[in-house]
This record gives sequence, structure tokens and C-alpha cells, in this order.
Amino acid sequence: MKTIFFKTIFILSIFFIHNCKAQTTNDYITFYNGVVPKLNIIVPYKTQFYGQNFSTFYTELLSKQISVAKFGCDYKTDPGSKYYVLDLFFEDSEMWPVATNNSFQYPWVSITFQDEIPAQIKTMILQNHGEWNSTFAQFFANMKIEKILFVGVNGYNSTDWKGK
Repeated sequence: MKTIFFKTIFILSIFFIHNCKAQTTNDYITFYNGVVPKLNIIVPYKTQFYGQNFSTFYTELLSKQISVAKFGCDYKTDPGSKYYVLDLFFEDSEMWPVATNNSFQYPWVSITFQDEIPAQIKTMILQNHGEWNSTFAQFFANMKIEKILFVGVNGYNSTDWKGK
């Protein structure tokens, strides 16, 4: 079973580090229905970003008014020890418990890079509790994309977690 350090940090930061105001199911559905249609617009032409710098894809997200809230890094293979995958999450820490408690899907984009993510990312993630900011956008800017997978975009209450 895959144990991922960065995803653990992400989840812990959501539940323990942040003081969260109460969010409702309707708030989550509104969030989901706001971000996922924008992500699904990109899905059919995601291959145009393959071989391109991350900055090109990130600019596309921003042009669609899609904001990254959290992120984690993952292995390309299981088991693995080198990070090649960047997972971008769009829900803030206040939305995560609502989705979890209702078995709703969490939309995210999983980007596999052609080259290994530099090891310093581990320290950077810990310092920022997995919260996305412009420093991370710049850190990944020139990394070449190998593939992109959109996950959790099949409907907030769908049981189909197959990525696109």
C-alpha cells in the first residue's frame, strides 16, 4: 500500500493546523460545481501541455479562475523514493471535512513530470504545511510535464473515481 509523506502532511494540516469555520454541504456543492466544470473544460486538450513547462499549464488554470489551495508530491512508481508527481488540490481546509463526512469526491489534478522533483521540496512543503503559493508556482515553473490526470471530477456524489 502506498504511504505518501506529503499527502499525510496535507491531511494533517487540514485537520490539525487550521482553525476551521463550519462549512455546510451546500457550501461544498457550490464549491465543487464552481471548480469542476472549469477543470473538465481543460480535460479534452490536456495533452497539449505534455512536454511543456508547468508554468504554461498553471497559466491555463489561472485563466479559468481555478485557484490551487493545497498540494502534495508523490512517487512515479510504487514503491518509490523519488518524487515526480505534483498533486494540486482546490478545496481549502474548511471544505475537506464536509467532503469526507459526505463521501463526496475531492477534485484534484495529478501532474507527472519528466524529471524528478528536486529534493528540497520536502522541506518547503513542511514549512508551508502544503499550502500553495507563488513560490511553489515558480519552483515548478520550468519543469516539463509528462502527463496530467484529472481526478474526482465525475460529480461530487459520484462513486466513479476514475481519472480523466
